[in-house]
Amino acid sequence: MSDRVTFLGHSTTLIETGGMRLLTDPILRDRVWHLRRYAQRLERGDHAGIDVVLISHGHADHLDPASLRMVGTEVTVVVPRGLGGFLRRRRFRDVRVIESGDRIELGPVAIRATPAAHDGRRFPLGPSVRALGYVVEGGSRVYFAGDTDLFAGMDEIGSSLDLALVPVAGWGARVGPGHLDPERAARAVAMLRPRVAVPIHWGTLHAPRLLPQDPSAPPRAFEALVRAEVPGVDPRVLAPGESTEIPHERPPAAER
Repeated sequence: MSDRVTFLGHSTTLIETGGMRLLTDPILRDRVWHLRRYAQRLERGDHAGIDVVLISHGHADHLDPASLRMVGTEVTVVVPRGLGGFLRRRRFRDVRVIESGDRIELGPVAIRATPAAHDGRRFPLGPSVRALGYVVEGGSRVYFAGDTDLFAGMDEIGSSLDLALVPVAGWGARVGPGHLDPERAARAVAMLRPRVAVPIHWGTLHAPRLLPQDPSAPPRAFEALVRAEVPGVDPRVLAPGESTEIPHERPPAAER
């Protein structure tokens, strides 16, 4: 079975690699705090049989305990330092705390935590948390940026990335500090140099009365910029629910 990524909306993606199913920042409900989902509803099969959940930071549109319970309290959850107790108090049983630069192996998949330029604490009274991105290495190498702005050292995230999941928008009227808009996201891709770049964090959640006229404008702008300015990278815009195969070079049979 080939490796693939499915964009489920906002920062929720399903990464299938190394025979495992990893879910990022799951938001599986139709409403989280004041934010409402206007993309198509998720089906149970979209988050069935999950082996690992990756949490990038503590904001409610990225860490939603009710959504995590829909995956299951027994699932392995990887979180930045400062969020472990938050989930253990809510009876999640396999919580792995990780910091930037740490690497853990879960079965056939290795997960490396990377920096992110974003305020990652749990509002309003949560502890200080450094937001993370993750590089997932199974049969392919996938970078999930979480929420981030550009930062020094982004070009050192990893060599030979097969696919990068890069945020390009938000849920409000504008994209503020600590986030990437289409232009900065294209610059991030130029630093990362993956084979494929998939825009995320768009077209899914919005506050009432802040629904954009054209939700697909940010990923389409990102796609055009990457095609024009970052030769050798294939930008693929996925609507919520759509999948794409992850291209990667397999070693010759004699070297396996």
